[in-house]
Amino acid sequence: MKITHVGAVLLQPMPWVLVKVKTDEGLVGIGEAYHGAGVHQIVTDPRLRDRALIGQDPRNVDKLFHDMMSSMSASGFYQGAVMSAISGIEMALWDITGQACGVPIWQLLGGKFRDRIRVYNDCHAGDDETPEAYAEKARAVEARGFDAIKFDIDPRPDRRDRYNRTISNDDVAFFIEVIAALRDSLNPNTDLLIDAHWNYAPVDILKVAYAIEDLNLMWLEDPVPPENIEAMAKVTQATRVPICTGENFYTRHGFRDLIEAQAADIISPDHAKAGGLLEGRKIADLADMYYIPLSPHNICGPIGTVAVCHLCAAVPNFQVLEFHHLDNEVWNTLTVERDLIRNGHIDLPTKPGLGVTLDEETARRAAREDLGFF
Repeated sequence: MKITHVGAVLLQPMPWVLVKVKTDEGLVGIGEAYHGAGVHQIVTDPRLRDRALIGQDPRNVDKLFHDMMSSMSASGFYQGAVMSAISGIEMALWDITGQACGVPIWQLLGGKFRDRIRVYNDCHAGDDETPEAYAEKARAVEARGFDAIKFDIDPRPDRRDRYNRTISNDDVAFFIEVIAALRDSLNPNTDLLIDAHWNYAPVDILKVAYAIEDLNLMWLEDPVPPENIEAMAKVTQATRVPICTGENFYTRHGFRDLIEAQAADIISPDHAKAGGLLEGRKIADLADMYYIPLSPHNICGPIGTVAVCHLCAAVPNFQVLEFHHLDNEVWNTLTVERDLIRNGHIDLPTKPGLGVTLDEETARRAAREDLGFF
């Protein structure tokens, strides 16, 4: 079996990047790359496509992953848009390999630990920035079957100097009030997650963390910028609130220092840009050596989301998977299979390969016409 074609499409309004790999035996694989400037062009860049993929056996997934990195070594192959493109192609290769072997991707990754993948819904309170509005949104999402829900505590407009990463006393009080209202509004067994989006200095975010230690959060995410592992470790070691980070790290090499320093309690790789599924397995195994749970970051459409579900099923330390797109019509119709999320869970596919089928008509309607279709 040989690869004959590698294509990509950029969707809208959410700029999801889908990848399609075709073979001379008629098998076609679908993957999804983390969106970003130029990612869909990189997927079909001759340096990547022609040097590493065309004419090769798609079932040699790990070899092709290394070949793709080598072919793009002059373009920052361990990070950024290049690694996002490689990650999406890698998922499509697994789809082909699973179809060729007649088994789901999770079987190829070592088998499954679970039949359903728990997901959390990432929420926004809307225009009304009040604790009551946050609580109302939380109750509405919980009523739809989610037992893990996330909200952000981003800086409010014109409330601080965004360059020095401080939090005003008023905002500290507001964030605490919001988090307390959210916790009170939810079932005690519903997990609450809070995301700080790398906005703050350790001394300031710890003011919030100390005040919410008794509210039993599942985690506080990205409290400080991601590039300083020592600062992240300082926050993690200083509070009883579990600290989560990882969406801006690439490959197991990028996670090594974070995990070995135990600078976070939970890691959240984004596998659509961190290297794909097998590299995700390697990251998870490294984390599991330190008993660190894996909770992948995920803003993909259903193709990337289901692909990551195969990884989540195959590793022991999976905790919960992110989901952003409640009531998004394109998300809900982009696969032939509908209603993928039920009661806050995704049933693990059992069909060969990815296990879900791209709805080509929905994809074509959502595609950027000026950039072509696969």
